[in-house]
Amino acid sequence: MIPTSESDEYVEIKNTGSGSADMLGWLLTDIADGTPAFQFPAVTIDPGESIRVYTNEVHPESGGFSFGRGTSIWNNSSPDEAALYNASGEVVSRKSYPPGCQTPS
Repeated sequence: MIPTSESDEYVEIKNTGSGSADMLGWLLTDIADGTPAFQFPAVTIDPGESIRVYTNEVHPESGGFSFGRGTSIWNNSSPDEAALYNASGEVVSRKSYPPGCQTPS
């Protein structure tokens, strides 16, 4: 059961390309702290589609991915920076979250 009293933080990954993206072996990590890291299983994101990786909860309707962390990851007390690496270890995307920021979901 997914709690409804408090929303979980997440990173949304959208395929803005023209072809499908095979995410097997891709890595999402908090590079500001060096941990945690989430390695993607075999999943494909079609053009225009998106998935979310939640900190604690599992939401099947958004892909079903979670760090399973138990505590918050993003935007704790200092600026956080997330990075998405492809299976070759190249940075595909980076996003910085300043302390106290809130982004609409």
